[in-house]
Amino acid sequence: MKKLAVVLVAGAALLAGCGGSSTGSSGSTSSAPPKPSGKVQVLYAGSLANLMEKDLGTAYTAASGVTFDGTPAGSTALVSDIKGKVKPADVFISASTDANTGLIGAANGDWEDWYATFATAPLVIGYNPNSKFANDLKTKPWQQVITEPGFLFGSTDPKLDPKGKLGAQALQKENLPATAAQVFPEEQLVGRLQAGQLDAGFFYSSEAADAKIPTVTLGSVQLKATYTVTVLNKAPNQAAAISFVNYLLGSDGLALLKKHGLQVVPVTVTGTKTKEPAGLQGVLGGK
Repeated sequence: MKKLAVVLVAGAALLAGCGGSSTGSSGSTSSAPPKPSGKVQVLYAGSLANLMEKDLGTAYTAASGVTFDGTPAGSTALVSDIKGKVKPADVFISASTDANTGLIGAANGDWEDWYATFATAPLVIGYNPNSKFANDLKTKPWQQVITEPGFLFGSTDPKLDPKGKLGAQALQKENLPATAAQVFPEEQLVGRLQAGQLDAGFFYSSEAADAKIPTVTLGSVQLKATYTVTVLNKAPNQAAAISFVNYLLGSDGLALLKKHGLQVVPVTVTGTKTKEPAGLQGVLGGK
């Protein structure tokens, strides 16, 4: 009888194991991704601050229960912060594909293997409507106005921020000196313009629209931000990172991007697609 009992117990355990395996293959909780919790730490391009802090971060937290912890700065500066482990990060959102390149490969610490492009925004000149040069900007070539005596023009550091790099390219294309623009941190430029400390500056169309800053185009100079997102390989909370990217690239997130003036483009993935988290196949287009 004892031997029979042992056999029955072993058989039941075997059946239970098979049942669990079968359930997992049919999509039960055993194969489902972990439920996100805690907080998601997102390092993002400073030009997205209004979107992230006033809308998307709050909406994501309400929908997921995960706390949004965002840090804005110039994309290139954020790459240095990631490599230097200045702050733990789960998700990196950049305004330039060049920034992502700085995190790919063993020489760069293998921080990321892929990134998804999801939106763009043209580079424009935003100006203070109370500036004494406001009418000049609306009626004269911008190349002429920014070199007028007393004109205070701002940009970001080309070494730390893609917008500053694009601004430097715009000046170079028009044979204007780099000194035509004063350099400020990415996260300060909007505030300085609104406070009257600058007459104008280089901005992306989306952030200018968000801050209700009037703009003029750069004419024949066609430059733009290219926004990308990735889940970092060393993300402390990968489940939350996957959840956040799913929200960002899902219908609710895309609606908020459009609301804030971004030009949403079809998601395209660059890098090693086999390294994409399985939980992102729906928004990244599968493997």
